[in-house]
Amino acid sequence: MAKTGKTGKLLLIDGHSLAYRAFYALPVENFATSDGQPTNAIYGFASMLVNLIRDEKPTHIAAAFDVSRKTFRSERFPEYKANRSATPDEFRSQMSYLFELVHAMGVRHFAIEGFEADDIIATFAKRSEAAGFETVICSGDRDSFQLVNDATTVLYPKMGVANLARMTPAAVEEKYGLTPKQYPDFAALRGDPSDNLPSIPGVGEKTAAKWIVEYGNLDSLLDHVAEIKGKVGDSLRAHVDGVRLNQELTRLQSNMDIDVTIDDLLWEGIELGTINALLDKLEIKALKDRVAALGGRSGSEAPIQELETAPRAERAEVKIVEVAPEELNKRLAKHK
Repeated sequence: MAKTGKTGKLLLIDGHSLAYRAFYALPVENFATSDGQPTNAIYGFASMLVNLIRDEKPTHIAAAFDVSRKTFRSERFPEYKANRSATPDEFRSQMSYLFELVHAMGVRHFAIEGFEADDIIATFAKRSEAAGFETVICSGDRDSFQLVNDATTVLYPKMGVANLARMTPAAVEEKYGLTPKQYPDFAALRGDPSDNLPSIPGVGEKTAAKWIVEYGNLDSLLDHVAEIKGKVGDSLRAHVDGVRLNQELTRLQSNMDIDVTIDDLLWEGIELGTINALLDKLEIKALKDRVAALGGRSGSEAPIQELETAPRAERAEVKIVEVAPEELNKRLAKHK
């Protein structure tokens, strides 16, 4: 792919996060082909992707997916995400089509054994900033807030597939009273039920935020742990090892060895023939005009390179929690 030679705007998409959002936001019984293939995750994901491209107008795009729950984090802490329930068959059956959709939209996707989608996104975000790009990340995982800076914004779905909060440095500080750089230290103290990271008994979000603000960062807090008074101080001292482990697991890896440059992520438009054929196959006609409005190519399909050790989406082992459709926020809280 040709080099652009100019800075631009990179859109990074947390594929599994958005697909789950779509799956839970749209009732599966209302989205299916005539032969019974569920399409709610596909429809919702495609709608979000179209809206993002239309509204953000990126020059470069990449999507990241998880391969399985076996990562360096689960090796370090076997209980990591072990509380998540099995993936519904209705969701699993849509994953191969989601990959086809991403291809047809002209977007390269990446899924790397031993790492999470967040780590891929962090790596590309760091490279994008170094290249002078503006970066927009769309993810339902709050861990992504640690990547926010003057050049990088996170679009965080607040509800469903349409309402996105724009998390800038000011927005993160307004919500948590912390800088994005301090967020992972705060998260390590708070714990994370969705990832099965233990909290400190008696220490909630307010106390965790207060300590990080007072001491600047987690390392400084733990260096002065003897100064913390009361029962919360006793509790912190009793759980220092757990907090340090949480800190290690919460920080995203931004230095992965991915042999792809930001220029390689140049978005050259949609392969209209391929996307229309896929939408026809899935009996999703409502999106065709919106997709066509983005512009695309009518020639042969552009080559899409994938960094995957498990190239078929059906092999991915993502864990979720099944709850009633009307309780969307509670369901998504289990997966951020």
